[in-house]
Amino acid sequence: MEPINWKAFRAKLSDNPNLGLQFKYAENKFVDPAYHITEIKQAPITSVDCGGVLNKWTEIIIQLWVPDEAEPTDAMKVNKALSIIDIVEKQLPLDPFASVKIEFGNSEFDTRQMFPNEMTIDDQNLVIDLRPDAVQCKAISRGGSCGTNDKGEECCAPVEGKSKPKLQLINLTPGNETCCTPGSGCC
Repeated sequence: MEPINWKAFRAKLSDNPNLGLQFKYAENKFVDPAYHITEIKQAPITSVDCGGVLNKWTEIIIQLWVPDEAEPTDAMKVNKALSIIDIVEKQLPLDPFASVKIEFGNSEFDTRQMFPNEMTIDDQNLVIDLRPDAVQCKAISRGGSCGTNDKGEECCAPVEGKSKPKLQLINLTPGNETCCTPGSGCC
């Protein structure tokens, strides 16, 4: 599944301002319509994968919360969600190319971050179908391997012929003299 970016997600909301906004987190399970959007986070991620490659990306995470004493209500309207987004964007410019995740949990469903999958119109609601994120090996996705190969090399070993440059260390102290000795006044 290809994650939706912030620009496309926001555009879909903007195209449907008068609809209710519902989130489907499992088969036939919807976030209680009394939910609140408690915060919107912009998370720059920097990681090094098992193949030694540096990776960088940004995620926009919309956190949903349902109060314990939720009163029965209709779903939040999309234009209400857009007004919250506007408040956030006045203080925090959101990366239009960041991937979007929705964070949700309740007493029956452990809190997790999920990707918006399909966004469909059902009756008077924009329904966002959420799919769980999956762990992946970036080395495999680049065409590498994970595990051991026929030479017994460990997971995601560096590609043959590509080795780290070796540094030659040199002593910058002339002769046998030491730069700073007690009482020399150099420090």
